[in-house]
Amino acid sequence: MGVSFTFLGSLLVISTNPDLGYEGMVGAIIMGGIFEGIVGLSAKYWRRFLTPVVSACVVIAIGLSLLSVGMDSWGGVSGVEDFGAWYHLFVGTFTLIVCLVSRYLLKGVYKNLNILVGLVLGYLMATVFIVSGIAPMLDFSSVSQTISQVGYFSLPTLVFFTEHKPIFDIGAFFTIAIVFLVSAAETTGATTAVCTGALHRDIKVEELQGSLAVDGFSNSIFGCLPLTSFSQNVGLVTMTGVINRFTICIGALILILASLFPPLGAFFNSIPQSVLGGCTVMMFGSIMYEGIKMLKDCVFDDRTMIIVSLSFCIGVGLTQTTGNFFSAFPQAVGDVFNGNAVAGVFIVSLLLSLFLPKEKNEK
Repeated sequence: MGVSFTFLGSLLVISTNPDLGYEGMVGAIIMGGIFEGIVGLSAKYWRRFLTPVVSACVVIAIGLSLLSVGMDSWGGVSGVEDFGAWYHLFVGTFTLIVCLVSRYLLKGVYKNLNILVGLVLGYLMATVFIVSGIAPMLDFSSVSQTISQVGYFSLPTLVFFTEHKPIFDIGAFFTIAIVFLVSAAETTGATTAVCTGALHRDIKVEELQGSLAVDGFSNSIFGCLPLTSFSQNVGLVTMTGVINRFTICIGALILILASLFPPLGAFFNSIPQSVLGGCTVMMFGSIMYEGIKMLKDCVFDDRTMIIVSLSFCIGVGLTQTTGNFFSAFPQAVGDVFNGNAVAGVFIVSLLLSLFLPKEKNEK
């Protein structure tokens, strides 16, 4: 799980309100988290509306939305002066090749370590570049800065025990509630893709309830910035097939240690983006592949064609317009749909699935 950029527009609207500010933003997040958690716990009542074609469209949209993220990392992250420099492209390509070669050369369970092997060797290649003076691939200054600012150990403080007490405003809640529903749609798609890709079965209602409840209530308990499931992990799980709870708990423990020992987190942050890009491009593509596989459970008729076609034409098309398509609406609406293909694809596919008449043999 991690902080989602989908909430950014709504959070800016709330936090820049002089009557609400940061405290109002935190209060809205807490109420929105409770709202999403309740929606998750009631999944058995609305699960039937998420037909296979809707779930498949959402998963494909998640994969599509991540493709540019992987390529952006491969080039060194857009916005930096050396974006697209030859050494970023070289290290990213080297990392990707290592991942592919490892996947086919390693046998048994070890082939599932191909991403880790690529990550380690890519990091070593970047180290060679900086030691030999070829290119500034690594920057450890953040580690020393972190130590000087917060030390080697730091305990987080819950927002309820700080001077920034949450302010609960119903208007702020409605501003962010729709974004939490979009987040719930992404989590539903990600969880469905994990079940179909790694477990080779459809998602159970209990699993859907649990994933959405954790997604929502974690925000209300800790009072942090909005958290949601990271769809990037779906590609890793579907590629490796590793989904046991022990492995997931170890990953969670590493993140907890990184928060308690800030220099460790700063070290992880020193991993070059081009290395991450080389590791993730195939992972993100595999998410889209899992969504395409899910379409095989759909009836390929005129109705399915209309749902899939319009969902992607509208949902993805909105993110590629040059202006604000929803300029006549509140800014929060444009922030949600203009910058998030998953939101548009989910809404359109769900509405079409509900209201388009079915063929007689489908009823």
